[in-house]
Amino acid sequence: MQDLLKRITIDSEICHGKPSIRGLRYPVETILQLMSSGMSVDEILEDYEDLEKDDIMATLLYASKLTEVKSIYKLDVA
Repeated sequence: MQDLLKRITIDSEICHGKPSIRGLRYPVETILQLMSSGMSVDEILEDYEDLEKDDIMATLLYASKLTEVKSIYKLDVA
């Protein structure tokens, strides 16, 4: 799992410091949005040829780690 998480980088010069994949200009947020819109891993990889399957798995693992908190508050979605 640690090897996957190494694929997620944070650099203030890339994507305004948002977590991104391997220093590329693909924020974790964007990949999660694509997946939540219904795109499959294969569709994402087809559209973004410089990404690898492990990049997508790293994105999901990173997101799951962010939810490992003691309390979660309901989001107000307008």
